[in-house]
Amino acid sequence: MKKPVFEILDSVDTPLGVLYLRRRELLSRPGTIVTEVTLDSELLMSSLNTDSEVALSERALAWRGGEDSGLRVLVGGLGLGYTAAAALGSDRVAVVRVVEHLPAVIGWISEGKVPLAEQLSSDSRVELAEGDVYAELLAAPAEGAAPWDLILIDVDHTPTEHLGPTSAPFYTAAAQATIKAHLAPEGVLAVWSAGDNDDYAATLGACFAQTHREHVSWINELINDGQEIEDVIFLARD
Repeated sequence: MKKPVFEILDSVDTPLGVLYLRRRELLSRPGTIVTEVTLDSELLMSSLNTDSEVALSERALAWRGGEDSGLRVLVGGLGLGYTAAAALGSDRVAVVRVVEHLPAVIGWISEGKVPLAEQLSSDSRVELAEGDVYAELLAAPAEGAAPWDLILIDVDHTPTEHLGPTSAPFYTAAAQATIKAHLAPEGVLAVWSAGDNDDYAATLGACFAQTHREHVSWINELINDGQEIEDVIFLARD
């Protein structure tokens, strides 16, 4: 009997823990190959389940509304690239800048190790930058910097479960004025979360003229024979 595919594509010691990129065949669906990222043995993302990553872009674009083109999109967190790719799927988008904290993750694109590598590396609208997106948004915009029409954040698990130590101030009321300074008029801030959070929703509601929560339900075939998962996208704009 042929053994199922299982391959470690990369392993990296990072300040957050040991990061693995792996490719494997699902035992429950022979012939289906998925690419996954784990951190200290915890599954962070899989190419099998990308609904909420795609929804982060698509629902933020829909909430932005209008028919204008030339939109500038800032994505916090590259992951496997599905949020960035979904933004690029709109012909209204002119620039997608992705800020990723871990250089190894950026390298997976240039080295062709993830499914969307060719698509992202060949699109002239894409800029991949190593950095801390939270630090960037919590600092005043550089003089003359063009604002963003969409800011899409998918880094932390939730507003209270942080992947690293630098992001906590991002979710406070005190930070929102600085974050808004990075947005263009009618610009949208969209933040992905693995769970709902009334306190963060209230913070956004006190600081932005309009806020909304989008719930994204999907079936996780990797857990308990198909457990339903509900993620949340927090949307805000003036």
